[in-house]
Amino acid sequence: QVQLGQSGGGLVQAGGSLRLSCAASGRTFSSYAMGWFRQAPGKEREFVATITWITGDTYYADSVRGRFTISRDNAKNTVYLRMNSLKPEDTAVYYCAATDFRVLSILSSRYNYWGQGTQVTVSS
Repeated sequence: QVQLGQSGGGLVQAGGSLRLSCAASGRTFSSYAMGWFRQAPGKEREFVATITWITGDTYYADSVRGRFTISRDNAKNTVYLRMNSLKPEDTAVYYCAATDFRVLSILSSRYNYWGQGTQVTVSS
């Protein structure tokens, strides 16, 4: 089992920045990559970004590429999502997730473990 604990988030004005953190514990060695997803009210959960633990390879959704940065600190078993130039449409509950699937994936079904979610609200 892998446990994921999220922190960060909150309310910010459009154009502002926030950083989300996701600390992994438990059987972290079984995890290949971490991802961030988000879900806005009335919408399906959507992929945001993903990163591999070992090589640091990353992939982003088109909607956030160039504004968001995913990173990891292997010593702390923690993944971060730095969000810059935030827009009202970025408002959602953000979830971190872990996968042992050996390929970077944007599919939520590939992720085995999920954090509790954290609210990000961007005001216009």
